[in-house]
Amino acid sequence: MVEIVWFKRDLRIKDHQPLHDASLVGCVIPLYIIEPNLWKQPDVSDRQYDFLCESLEDLTQSLQKLGQEMIIRVGNAEEIFINLINQYTVKNVWSHQETWNDWTYQRDIKLRKLFRVNNVNWNELPINGVARLLKYRKDWARLFYQEMNKEPFQHPSKLKKINIVSEDIPSAKSLGIEKINYLSRQKGGEMQAYQVMDSFLNERSYDYSKNISSPLYSADSCSRLSTYLAFGNISLKQIFYETNKFIDENKKNKSITNINIRSINAFKSRLRWRSHFIQKLEDQPNIEYKNLHSAYDGLRENDFNEELYYKWCTGQTGFPFVDACMRSLINTGWINFRMRAMLVSFAANNLWLDWKKFSHFLSKIFTDYEPGIHYYQLQMQSGTTGINTVRIYNPIKQSYDQDQDGIFIKRWVSELENHPIEMIHEPWKSPLFKSNYVKPIINEAETRKNAASKLYALKAQIRNSDNTKKIIQKHVG
Repeated sequence: MVEIVWFKRDLRIKDHQPLHDASLVGCVIPLYIIEPNLWKQPDVSDRQYDFLCESLEDLTQSLQKLGQEMIIRVGNAEEIFINLINQYTVKNVWSHQETWNDWTYQRDIKLRKLFRVNNVNWNELPINGVARLLKYRKDWARLFYQEMNKEPFQHPSKLKKINIVSEDIPSAKSLGIEKINYLSRQKGGEMQAYQVMDSFLNERSYDYSKNISSPLYSADSCSRLSTYLAFGNISLKQIFYETNKFIDENKKNKSITNINIRSINAFKSRLRWRSHFIQKLEDQPNIEYKNLHSAYDGLRENDFNEELYYKWCTGQTGFPFVDACMRSLINTGWINFRMRAMLVSFAANNLWLDWKKFSHFLSKIFTDYEPGIHYYQLQMQSGTTGINTVRIYNPIKQSYDQDQDGIFIKRWVSELENHPIEMIHEPWKSPLFKSNYVKPIINEAETRKNAASKLYALKAQIRNSDNTKKIIQKHVG
C-alpha cells in the first residue's frame, strides 16, 4: 500500500502538510504530473515552464536526500492516476487545494469523480490562507491569520524508497509551449526562494515602503518572492514565520535600528493582500473570463482596435514611461504593482481595450502569473467589478513622479537615450525632437476623460442595484 503525494503549485519540502501527513501513514510516492494540455492553454508560456523545470530539479534533489526521489509523469492526469491505482494499492492521494486557472479547476472536478469511483480518498489540504467553501467573507481575515500564526510543518526525516521509475522532464520546445524571448528572469527552486527571502529581510527590505512603486529601485527593494509563491517554492506561512522571527531576533538583540519596521509591516500587509485576491477566485472561478458585474458586459467588447493593441504589446505607444515599463516587463518577467496597474489602465481606459482580450498576453509574460491576482486586478483597473474605486492612471504624471530623471526610460527606450532629460517624459513637445521614436498613438487627456465619464456614469447607475449588493456580500469582508 502506498500514499501518493501529488505536488502541484507547492514545489517544496518545508511546510508541506500533504507530504508531512502522508509520511506518517505509509510509504510515499511523491508525484508531479506534467500535463501537456495545461501547457497548451493560452495563459502560459515557456517562461513559466522553464521556471517550473528548475523547481522540479531542485525538489528532486531535496527528496532524494530524504530517500525517495520525485516521480515525474507526463500526460493526462486521469490516465496516470488510473495506471498508478491499478499498479499499486492506493488508499490515499494527498495534495494541497489548488486555486488556479479554469483548466485545472475542470481537471480537478474530473479527478474527484475518478477517485470516488475507485474508493481512493483525496485529502486536499488548505494552503496560503485561502478557505474553500467559505460561507461568509467577513470570516476570512480571522481564518487567514489563524492559519498564518501556526508553526510551519517539518519535512519528513526519511522516506522509504519505492521501486518506481521516474520519467524525464520534457523540454518546452518538445511540448510545443509558446516561446517568449527575454533577457533575464528569476531562477526556480526552494533553495533559491530561501536565498531571496533572506536577502530581502537582512539586506533589501529597509527601503521597501519608500521604493515599492519606483521602477528603478523596486526590483531590489521589493521582496521578489512573488514567483516563488506562485510556484510554491516557499509557503506564505513560512514567510510569515521567518519574518516574525526576524523581527523578534532584532528586538531581542536591541538592533531595531537595523530594520525598518514600517517596511516590514507593509510587506506583511502585501502578503495578506495576495491571499485576499486569490480567495476571490476561489469563491467565484468565472472571474477568469467574465466581468464580475454583468452591467459591464458589452462595454468594450465591440471596440477592440488591433493596431492599438499591437502598439501597446510591443512598447510602441509613443508614451515613454508606458513603453519602458512594457519593454522591461517583456524582458525580465517582472515589474512592480503600480507599473502593472498603469499598463492595464492605459490599455483598458486610454486605448479602450477589453481586459479579456489582453489578459493572456500579460499572463504569459509575468513569470509570477497567479490567476487569482491577475484576473481580479485586470478587472479592478478596467473598472468592471462594480464595487471598487474607478482607477485611471495618468501615465504622464506617473512618469514625472516615478522616473523624474528619465533613467528608467532611457534604460529601456533606446530611441530616447540622447534626448534632453527635461523633455524625456513628453518628447513630442520638444522642438528638437528628431528621434526615430514613435509619436503618441492617442490623445491621453481626451481618452482618459472619455473613459472616466463612461465608467463613473455606469457605476452611479448600478451603485444600489441588487447585483451590486450580492457582489459586495460575496467579496467584501
